[in-house]
Amino acid sequence: MSDLLKDGLLKLNFSQSDADRICPLMEKYINELRLFNSAYNLVNTDDHDEIVVRHILDSLCACKKIEALADDCVSKKGSVVIGDIGSGGGLPGIPLAASLPQFNFVLVERMSKRCAFLENCAAILGFKNVSVKNVEAERVEKESIDIAVFRAFRPLDKKMIKTLLNMLPSGGKLAAYKAKKEKITEEMSAINYNENSYKIEPLEVPFLTDTENDARERNLVIVEKLIG
Repeated sequence: MSDLLKDGLLKLNFSQSDADRICPLMEKYINELRLFNSAYNLVNTDDHDEIVVRHILDSLCACKKIEALADDCVSKKGSVVIGDIGSGGGLPGIPLAASLPQFNFVLVERMSKRCAFLENCAAILGFKNVSVKNVEAERVEKESIDIAVFRAFRPLDKKMIKTLLNMLPSGGKLAAYKAKKEKITEEMSAINYNENSYKIEPLEVPFLTDTENDARERNLVIVEKLIG
């Protein structure tokens, strides 16, 4: 078992017992990613430790914030569905589902072969809280997802925001993983969102550094679908 993974979870304020439970699941998942990566183009590396840092810990750095959003949703309506939109190889959905087994997750992915991979992972990991939806984001049923998570490596534009908000009910939340705050502000301004209409929550990914050994900036952009 990777000490890097467990150390990273502890740095993200997971309890020792949760880290002990999550680590074996994530190691199985990493094995599947490495096994099928060349065929399905799931992640940008086959190196174990890079997958741990750049994909598993990067996905889980927002876990506590997403848990808080989900708890709030449950308190208001009694249940919650978290959707990983454009799930690809299952990031951030599978690490989040492993860490938050009390919530239901839907992994939305348009490519059938990746959906087969996701279904296989869910079965291997014994997840009862995960389903896979083989559909384009634009075709997700309206108001069927309470919290949409999106590991956003491409810019948020008007079309993407409209698509994501369409699948949420009033009061639903979009939680997009993004990088630099300055770039986020530019993107949101370009789609006519002022700074009072969304939140930027800073994130820290353990062991993620650039060539200058400075921590790479990561943020979570939270947008609420307004009532009406």
